[in-house]
Amino acid sequence: MTDTMTAIEITAPGGPEVLEPVTRPVPVPAHGEVVIKVAFAGINRPDALQRAGMYAPPPGASDLPGLEAAGRIAAVGPGVAGWSVGDEVCALLPGGGYAEFVATPSAHCLPVPEGLGLREAACLPETCFTVWHNVFQRGRLRGGERFLVHGGSSGIGTTAIQLARAFGARVFATAGSAEKCAACRELGAERAINYREEDFVEVLRAEGGADLILDMVGGDYLPRNIKSLADDGRLVQIAFLQGPRVEMNFTPVMMRRLTITGSTLRPQSDQAKAGIAEELRAHVWPLIESGRVAPVIDSEFALADAAQAHARMEAGAHIGKIVLKVG
Repeated sequence: MTDTMTAIEITAPGGPEVLEPVTRPVPVPAHGEVVIKVAFAGINRPDALQRAGMYAPPPGASDLPGLEAAGRIAAVGPGVAGWSVGDEVCALLPGGGYAEFVATPSAHCLPVPEGLGLREAACLPETCFTVWHNVFQRGRLRGGERFLVHGGSSGIGTTAIQLARAFGARVFATAGSAEKCAACRELGAERAINYREEDFVEVLRAEGGADLILDMVGGDYLPRNIKSLADDGRLVQIAFLQGPRVEMNFTPVMMRRLTITGSTLRPQSDQAKAGIAEELRAHVWPLIESGRVAPVIDSEFALADAAQAHARMEAGAHIGKIVLKVG
């Protein structure tokens, strides 16, 4: 390890152009932490929100963007068991992934699944932690249920489709083009709904309603989701791309015994994230190693081109994950 590293800094709130390379000190692992020499880092929507000044890091977290990475452990802090220098890992990060080195709690690290490289592994943590927690822990999805995921061609969407299908659910997805809908079907969705041409409410009601909906759109999708749910259905909200405020009639929620819940991952406690990691290792990593679930990678950019990677994500044409090649 050297004393300094190259990192991508948010120089001011704004568009992709505010992301610039800088030189920073290499982090030192605190108690229970490891430092990872980053090979690849994943790009996620929360990174763009942080860049725009709308999603501040939690207290004590790095101000650098980047919530997931894969690489080799370069240093081990006191109190760490089960990991050694040189181990290949992917990890959920509190921040700081857009850099050559990053510190993170060791309990948030997972081994690179057998058969995958570091590039693919960097695409796993943020989406797998998010989907597992919201679809299976909070949403309680069970085999045979009808599951609708909005944004089916996104990193979250492609992961949710595959995991829901692997656990026996009937999967429906919305997407905004014929190409994206085709990608959703290839991943296991029995019905992909082009929201520019069809009304997902009508499609789901014709099927008997969704037992569970995973939504990252918000806005006017909220009352439409309520109409799309079956009796006793559940809606899990993880983002609000179209805004968090809407006027809605809650009478159907009461009359049809609906559940509305949601979460964000980053502010949760280290202990909660460690618990999700344990369940992923037990229930999801075997599916990845068997080839039943795989990351979908749209494109790769150099670390110095992080601004271009953000521009591609915000243009909305990508299918799957965008990654930065760091080391």
